[in-house]
Amino acid sequence: MPLDEYGVLSGTLHRHFRDQPDTQGRWFHVNLEVDAPAGRYRCAVDVDSKQSTTGVRWQVRTLAASVLEPASDLPPGYHHLARTSGSGAIDYLRHPALRNRTGCGIAWLAALLDRLSPPRPWVSGSYAEASDALEPILVPGRPILVFGEPFDDGGLGMHDVHQNQGDPYGTQWWDDNGIWQDGATMTRRPDGQYDVFLSRFSTQADATGPEGHPLPATP
Repeated sequence: MPLDEYGVLSGTLHRHFRDQPDTQGRWFHVNLEVDAPAGRYRCAVDVDSKQSTTGVRWQVRTLAASVLEPASDLPPGYHHLARTSGSGAIDYLRHPALRNRTGCGIAWLAALLDRLSPPRPWVSGSYAEASDALEPILVPGRPILVFGEPFDDGGLGMHDVHQNQGDPYGTQWWDDNGIWQDGATMTRRPDGQYDVFLSRFSTQADATGPEGHPLPATP
């Protein structure tokens, strides 16, 4: 089944810090402290695995607030989002402002869209390089949107701040695959636009079906 909970935290960025590479478990994070009416949240943004060959890919882009509505209009606090188009949810492969054209499933349409608006490539690198790419948008005092899932223990925080679909069959994350439930970090600039950081693991597919599972590779 997809994620049990999915939503967005709207607040103000207080600060950020990196995990210590050798002491903070299997997955390396950039941690965000976000102020909202309920208190200060810790948001763990996954930027790579330290104990496996799983790599990370990322994009940094700038988007108008209008393409993120209604999420960009939400008041401070955590908000549950329906996993549907138009709810404010994020889907890397389907959201009109984010999608990777290989996920649309119609080859001729993908080719036409690629000619009209070339897709933005994903950058591959280490957790340190991914952290370096994320941190310039983490300006203290900026309004911030963090998409993902609340902590399981009920504490104030967010995790699964990365792509949440396309994990391969047989992995522990297969059952979490779903569409319109991807994580993202977005901070609002003084001009009203949002700087956006998206991340995905190298094992996650570039195209998925209606349940978020990888589509078979085409010849």
